[in-house]
Amino acid sequence: MNLSIRKRKKKDGQESLFLDYYLPKAFQKRKKESLNLYIYSTPKTSKEREHNKKTLLLAESIRSKKFLEIQHEEHGFSNSTQENLNKNFITYFSEKTDERYNQSTGNYGNWDSVLKHLIKFRGEVVPFKDVDVKWLEDFKHYLKYTARSKSNKPLSQNSCYSYFNKVKACLREAVRESVIKYNPAVEVKGFKQGETEKEFLTLDELKKVSKTECEIPILKQAFLFSALTGLRWSDVHKLIWKEVQYSEEQGHYIRFKQKKTNG
Repeated sequence: MNLSIRKRKKKDGQESLFLDYYLPKAFQKRKKESLNLYIYSTPKTSKEREHNKKTLLLAESIRSKKFLEIQHEEHGFSNSTQENLNKNFITYFSEKTDERYNQSTGNYGNWDSVLKHLIKFRGEVVPFKDVDVKWLEDFKHYLKYTARSKSNKPLSQNSCYSYFNKVKACLREAVRESVIKYNPAVEVKGFKQGETEKEFLTLDELKKVSKTECEIPILKQAFLFSALTGLRWSDVHKLIWKEVQYSEEQGHYIRFKQKKTNG
């Protein structure tokens, strides 16, 4: 089977878009279907180029849906598959978020943040059938240009990268669990991961910290311990005495398992 998007030139300088079918098993092997969409043949302004980009994305989304419909008919998928497409993606994402509650506090927090952004983006009800290429591209645009952090600042490059990857991971799980048959995220390019600049204190600055009064002494102790050992807060927080060890060759050292990486 071949299902392509074709263009037909019009007199006004635009091009109309239509679907071109080739169905080897069908009685009518060749079929054309107008999409009632138009693009500029030679876009001259940024507005015309943006129109072409959005229209072609929409056309590709329609093509993908039509392709799936034909595949369902050819392979005799049950009605339950079609029913799943009407299920709420936001509810499914919320369930996957809850599953991560006991796995990792940080990971759960990230998933929960994405869930809040998904609701702000399109509300609490989004059927799986609406989560297509265009929807995902629109969500990317939302993350990059509209979404705000808790401090009301635009999301960082790495937050966009992480949040969009959570949506892609959720869709992969939906395929594995046979909720959906096709993952539209495979056609959408994700964000690039940004370079992070790590802040650090010099030894002189740490000495000043050690001499500075703190209302909660154990908090200052934990901070200095973290800074001088390089341990994450989560690893300092769960550290127990038996993990602080000693040998004549090495002196005192710490042997423990990292909470984040399990290494």
